[in-house]
Amino acid sequence: MAVKDMDWANLGFGYMKTDKRYVSNYKDGKWDEGCLTEDDQVVISECAGVLQYSQSVFEGLKAYRTEDGRIVTFRPDQNAIRMVNSAERLEMPPFPVERFMEAVDKTVSANADWVPPYGSGATLYIRPYMFGSNPVIGVKPADEYQFRVFVTPVGPYFKGGAKPITIRVSDFDRAAPRGTGHIKAGLNYAMSLHAIVSAHKEGYAENLYLDPATRTKVEETGGANFIFVDKDGNLVIPKSDSILPSITRRSLHEVAEKYLGCKVTEREVLLSELKDFVECGLCGTAAVISPVGKIVDHGDEICFPSGMEEMGPVTKKLYDTLTGIQMGHIEGPEGWIHVVVPAEG
Repeated sequence: MAVKDMDWANLGFGYMKTDKRYVSNYKDGKWDEGCLTEDDQVVISECAGVLQYSQSVFEGLKAYRTEDGRIVTFRPDQNAIRMVNSAERLEMPPFPVERFMEAVDKTVSANADWVPPYGSGATLYIRPYMFGSNPVIGVKPADEYQFRVFVTPVGPYFKGGAKPITIRVSDFDRAAPRGTGHIKAGLNYAMSLHAIVSAHKEGYAENLYLDPATRTKVEETGGANFIFVDKDGNLVIPKSDSILPSITRRSLHEVAEKYLGCKVTEREVLLSELKDFVECGLCGTAAVISPVGKIVDHGDEICFPSGMEEMGPVTKKLYDTLTGIQMGHIEGPEGWIHVVVPAEG
């Protein structure tokens, strides 16, 4: 393998065309065999189901190059399972878990030269997605679908990297009660675009969305779950039926309990109690953990004791442990690290 010659340390979080991508089509009640292709263009009908009624789901995971030269992914089976759940909620034919993992492996292997070097701070982002592809004019599920996987090398999700960010409490809702907030559907993210653009204009990195029913409980941001640390060093995780079940969050739950000996509680978290926490972070595939130093609620500032300069101590231990597992420095639970390309030699 010959790693691409790039300025990996200064890579942003954006799309870059790589060599190969995977494509499989669903027609007449079954998925075809699928294949890798160099063609990055998607050609569909002007009346395709995805264009008319937003019938699409997606996933996001990463490939890493470890210190010993392996290329690995982190818990891809959980992404596959979540995509099955997302597809079923939108009346789409699930792409089988085993085939999902095979497609990811093939795409990463075919683009191995694009996996950033160990220690560069960059990773290879993997985007599997599926959409209704045949013409649909009446409001109903499509009959044909396309499943694709592409990869792109990326740097940190937030420009400051691990530097604490400032977010605001949003006046908008991210998801509806008993809606689709618990699945990874493209339409959920479309709903958040206006809110995130206006937040950025006002100088905030993200939005804190409250529960849509009472607007008193913390849910998540547009692209990440929350974690909080209380005064006793315990982890508190917001719980709601309309929060996306983040694989990173679930992994941090286990890391906190089994590796750090922290007590972990998943429960409803009230906006009014945020002032009592000492640390706050956003967790997800893209950022892993981004520390939050301040939350602004319509002019009222909630400043966490961990400050605006660096991660709090518990958040830092969580981050170091999880990334240590991902990079192969720390032995992770069985099945967490999936080897795509073994070490050479």
